[in-house]
Amino acid sequence: MWGVLAASLFFLPFNRLLAWLILAASAAMGLYHGMLTPLSLGYLLVIAALAWLRYHFHAIRHLAITVETLLVASCLALFLHLVPGIHNPLMINGEKTGPLSPPFTLYYHFDKALVPFLLFACLPTLFSADSGQRVGKAGWIALLISMVALLLLAVTLGRLKIELHTPSWLLQYAMANLFFTCMAEEALFRGYLQQRLSQWLSAWPALIITALIFGTAHLAGGMWMVMFATLTGLIYGLAWMWSGRLWVPTLFHFGLNLAHLLFFTFPWYQQP
Repeated sequence: MWGVLAASLFFLPFNRLLAWLILAASAAMGLYHGMLTPLSLGYLLVIAALAWLRYHFHAIRHLAITVETLLVASCLALFLHLVPGIHNPLMINGEKTGPLSPPFTLYYHFDKALVPFLLFACLPTLFSADSGQRVGKAGWIALLISMVALLLLAVTLGRLKIELHTPSWLLQYAMANLFFTCMAEEALFRGYLQQRLSQWLSAWPALIITALIFGTAHLAGGMWMVMFATLTGLIYGLAWMWSGRLWVPTLFHFGLNLAHLLFFTFPWYQQP
């Protein structure tokens, strides 16, 4: 079912109807396998109806604002795994990528994967917007170099160590991280929040505020993680601001995570 769910997200920017049909199929499979309950399925049907209302009745301002508020609140509930009856399966349990890395655990998150669907109903330009910002090749090269510099900064601060590995679960991780983590997070923070803030304020304040909120969302990892996530949030935000395409910050996000897994202690350095 997870390949089906990933396929629904892949098709979402190109064919909304097909993506929703594939999502419905994955939800039916989730119900069959016990990952969804009738209660959670009922909740998902309600928010799907809200998404339909927001998309088709966007011209009715008061209704659109009310429904969008409910949908964004639902996105936060899904992100925080607060919706009852969604049983996200444990896929990787306490695996060590190397001798200097702590045990790593990975869940596949059905709930987070729903976020781009809801936000796309709120904001038709979620995946493609007129950014109004243009940079040359030098800007993009600098952005790529800055990602490498951040990882090396973490090494300098003692939070990571260089450690090469290709774990047996690499493909499992890559699919989940690309679609259920990076795409979902970039849809919320860059595609929706930064874009909405840039409409109300301007591009640069929106970039900074969104990066700070993105960093704060990683508070559970400690203050160093907040700092690291804030800096990466600036990189992803610039990638969105310069391109206006959600897939660009999504690939930056995924590329950083994949490089972290392949070339450094993962998810951090654990002293022997």
